[in-house]
Amino acid sequence: MSDLIRGRFAPSPSGYLHIGNLLSSLLAWLDVRSQGGRMLFRMEDLDPARSKPAYIAALGEDLRWLGLDWDEGWPDPSCAQSARTAAYDAAFSALQRRGLVYPCYCSRHERMAASAPHPGEAADSGCRCAELSEAERAERERAGRRPSWKLRVPDLDVTVDDGHFGPVTQNLRRDGGDFIIRRSDGVYAYQLAVSVDDMEMGVTRVVRGRDLLSSAPRQKWLIETLGGKAPVYCHAPLVVSGGGKLSKRVGSLSTELLRARYSPGELCGKLARLCGLRESDAPLSPAALIPDFSWQKIPTADILFDETAF
Repeated sequence: MSDLIRGRFAPSPSGYLHIGNLLSSLLAWLDVRSQGGRMLFRMEDLDPARSKPAYIAALGEDLRWLGLDWDEGWPDPSCAQSARTAAYDAAFSALQRRGLVYPCYCSRHERMAASAPHPGEAADSGCRCAELSEAERAERERAGRRPSWKLRVPDLDVTVDDGHFGPVTQNLRRDGGDFIIRRSDGVYAYQLAVSVDDMEMGVTRVVRGRDLLSSAPRQKWLIETLGGKAPVYCHAPLVVSGGGKLSKRVGSLSTELLRARYSPGELCGKLARLCGLRESDAPLSPAALIPDFSWQKIPTADILFDETAF
């Protein structure tokens, strides 16, 4: 069984980890370790403008400090998205050969205005670029508009049996629409990169925040379209403050300062109480939570974080 279960940490080095990131990481680790599986650490440094060396160095150190380990991956450079462009190129070309990719000349403002945004990414179902003629595309190129590239999705219901929220069904065209897989600056978008990575790295369990739940059906479809098998998705509740999702930019909640305030055991105990795994916040190690870990103990409602009481 242990050889079949593979989970992953997949942090983005755009800031220091905060309480919400740490809780998702703890749940990802417990989900896999409670099944005797293996953990992979993948650095999602896809966007060079937002990936900072200081954050890259801190991510793994902070997880190890808390007591979360992994079996493969970072600091192996081959497990960083910045080193995997060739894999994304191959997937992009395969989709292009099947006529599933087309250039989109809409500005971000135009894409956002086309329809209501969904958690994690705006839906682009109102875009007309898929129907442009070659002459119309050439006209936009001459005007200096550099296209992003979108994936054409079918009118298809896709169901993901989420390990925490249960079955989630999305009609790819109606509920999400065509979505960007490569930006106009050449950087591959999250939806393509994470799907290719999970498929090629043999990931079977994905634990992440509820804000990405709407991405699961399109990622499942994309992985299967590329010939792979989609992982089991388990989405964790978000930790919110005053009704809003926590941000890496909120410095008072960052791991950097939490490490100065708590020992690893103290912080782990508080995280365990926060998500319902323990009734008290008595200090403990992540390993102590393995024997009786269950998703049934974790709420589906978002968790209100009161910094003054933490």
